[in-house]
Amino acid sequence: MATNLAIDDQLLVLAQNIGGIKTKKDTVNQALKEFVQRRKQKDIIDLFGEIKYDEDYDYKELRKRN
Repeated sequence: MATNLAIDDQLLVLAQNIGGIKTKKDTVNQALKEFVQRRKQKDIIDLFGEIKYDEDYDYKELRKRN
């Protein structure tokens, strides 16, 4: 999909150099992938303390062989 964007050229070149990426297109795609990955990680971290665990759950009991 072709898209025209007004991107800060200095920032793009800096990201390209830091990432060791050859093209601007690859730099933008990598940045978008990292952005999405970090947001997903944040969503998972936000769940800490929210999930209720069964206090009677005994994983060691489940390891026993009959």
